Amino acid sequence: MKAIVAEDEPLLAASLKAALMQAWPELDVVAVVQNGLEAVQAAEALQPEFAFLDIQMPGMTGLEAAAEIAERMEEAAPAIVFVTAYDEFATKAFELAATDYVLKPVSPERLATTVARLKSKKRGLEELARQLRALGTLSPKSETLKQVLAGAGNAVKLIPIEEVC
Repeated sequence: MKAIVAEDEPLLAASLKAALMQAWPELDVVAVVQNGLEAVQAAEALQPEFAFLDIQMPGMTGLEAAAEIAERMEEAAPAIVFVTAYDEFATKAFELAATDYVLKPVSPERLATTVARLKSKKRGLEELARQLRALGTLSPKSETLKQVLAGAGNAVKLIPIEEVC
């Protein structure tokens, strides 16, 4: 598991990296960058599963960086955690599909909650992929999935795959 950290204050960046290493020893922080543009570049180059972004950074903000990462990387985009001193950006962060929003100063307890959430999300995706493989939908020999059966009240509906997010 790889992560990047984007924080313009070197002491806070080092502190967050150390706290992450303490809370999640298996996580490899592959880059610590100082602004949003560097975060976008690092995400593209290093393909991390997670990105911890400050919001107020010079040049490109963490919110702008998250939007750019999502646009450029699409399905391969990392899970985003905003780590900031500003609570007024939370709504916008979750509109950008943030996995979590952590206020500074980051406490070990709060970071442990974030790590548990990230691990759970990763396990959920891995389990879904395993189930799909077991059904044969990810097999190269299988026919392309065209629709999904879904329960709706007392009925079962066929939903075209292009309508599924």
